Amino acid sequence: MSAESEAMLDDDGFIEERFIGQASREGAAESSVLRTVREGLRAAPALRQGLGLTVLFALLGATGRVVIPVLVQQTIDSGISGDSTGQNRSEGLDVSRISVLCGIAIVWLLIAGISQRTAVWRLGRRSETALLDIRTRLFSRIHRIGIEDHNDEKRGALVARVTSDVETLSQFFSWGALSFLLSGSLMSIVAVVMLVYNWLLALVVFVVAAPLVVVLRQVQIRLVEAYERTRAANAELLATTAELVTGADTIRAYDAGREFTRRAKLAARRKAHDQVRASFMGSLLFPSGEVFGVFAIGAIVVIGWQIGPSSGLSAGALIGFVFLTYRFLEPVAELSEVIDQTQTAVAGLRRVLGVLSIPETPPPTSDPIALPAGPLDICFDHVCFSYRPRRGEGESSGPAVDDVELCIPHGTSVALVGSTGSGKTTLGRLLARFIDPSEGMITLAGVPLTRVANDELRKRLVVVPQEPFLFEGTIADNVRFGRPNATEVDIERAFVDLDLETWLSGLEAGVATRVGPRGSRLSAGERQLVALVRAAIVDPDILVLDEATSSVDAVTEVGLQRALDRLATGRTIVAIAHRLSTAERADRVLVMNDARLIQDGAHAELVSQDGEYRDLYDAWRRSTDSNAGQ
Repeated sequence: MSAESEAMLDDDGFIEERFIGQASREGAAESSVLRTVREGLRAAPALRQGLGLTVLFALLGATGRVVIPVLVQQTIDSGISGDSTGQNRSEGLDVSRISVLCGIAIVWLLIAGISQRTAVWRLGRRSETALLDIRTRLFSRIHRIGIEDHNDEKRGALVARVTSDVETLSQFFSWGALSFLLSGSLMSIVAVVMLVYNWLLALVVFVVAAPLVVVLRQVQIRLVEAYERTRAANAELLATTAELVTGADTIRAYDAGREFTRRAKLAARRKAHDQVRASFMGSLLFPSGEVFGVFAIGAIVVIGWQIGPSSGLSAGALIGFVFLTYRFLEPVAELSEVIDQTQTAVAGLRRVLGVLSIPETPPPTSDPIALPAGPLDICFDHVCFSYRPRRGEGESSGPAVDDVELCIPHGTSVALVGSTGSGKTTLGRLLARFIDPSEGMITLAGVPLTRVANDELRKRLVVVPQEPFLFEGTIADNVRFGRPNATEVDIERAFVDLDLETWLSGLEAGVATRVGPRGSRLSAGERQLVALVRAAIVDPDILVLDEATSSVDAVTEVGLQRALDRLATGRTIVAIAHRLSTAERADRVLVMNDARLIQDGAHAELVSQDGEYRDLYDAWRRSTDSNAGQ
């Protein structure tokens, strides 16, 4: 743990605010709540559709809350008559009129109740549809954003966007948005009725309650920042926890549990500190509505008593107005309680929109060209590529691939070699179209790679990464991931075709063997074998192997190489080679150094010449001989 982090965690668990990312604070300051809400509505068309009708039903439903005050006023003013001293009031009771008024009120309450339930149902249905759409778009966008964007974000932070940040939106729609819809409608309807009753008293209520809006606005500005920090701290906690869990084997092997526990503890305390601070600020809002309500009612009674019946304000109207004032202020108090949840939702929405705003890299092909059915020759035409600098690292360090020009005929086995950082992995990513060249062009059978539809490219070109990812389930499930309609017979035949039936038969359940989370029940070499079969069952024309044998033992490498030899038949193989035994067996060796292609030829040819490849090969042989002698 850094000295800075240590300084931020004292005995009381207090964490300095400056530990929070500066970018998060700047984002909260630059983007207003209304702007975020507007962007959210644009991102969720299901929520916009029929919103006006939903609001109309809510307004109609809100009229039910003003029926009782109006009924009280009408009953006092027109349903009861008597002398001014209040004597013999029962003698002037107009039962029939009061009965009619009550009947009208009951009917209207039923209509308003049905309208309100309809508004709630429509909002709930639309919001869940919108959240489903947002989750789906997040899933799609996270898998389509560039490698550089993934590198800039911790994986746990991206998971938080889809899980906890969207969950805050779900919680908001289940209560906060509903409260805004119903309470906002009620306040609008009550305000209109109050103005009809007595505009002077209505203005008194509005003026007395106006400072409440200012108070809420000032606290809201601070709540936005506080909850933005809370969401950032939550993402950091998820990322730290994900590392702690997924890296359990490595942590245990190096006895680093205490260090990682301290990191997790720091992240948890930061999250708790920010959450408590935000909740405390939110709690200041709760009594504000009650305080301003007392002032408003007092002002109405005093002014109503002073202006009296001479202004046309009857006793029933004053009593009804008091009821209306309570109806007007009740939503204000409730909305003040919802505001802190609203800030959490807005912070989560802003982070979700941040992911959705990341452009797809590489961009999807808008006007695809079909690849020919025959052989696919690969050509690099003066290809250049530079990674953008990571956040906070200033300018880029230079090109990762610089002016590479070569052609690979169909059916050729090619080994890409070079020291770490030479550009060989980037060249493989460019061929797989995980990234697009900054300059130049890559073609397959004369078709620009950028014009090939993604679904067709993934059937004709398959990548086996250095550390293949296996999903929870069986071996068959993971192989079928390459071809969803493959049967168990097809899968077993694929193992036989790659000469892996002996290994498969040694497993307890064959293709039904469960691989565990991320393939943890299999060794690194066994995971590679499954990945090769998964690639083989797709039957691609081009196979890109990203150092497929770099992390396996010598015995497993023999099995892998045998499978690769069979898999290479009739296909183009581009192997990013760490062990130069792969280069020895390749038809052609491409040597990268400092982002440039500096050598191109057969292994025997290159090893007999002075140059980078001979130096790499001699160093590898010495390392191999040294390991064999131990």
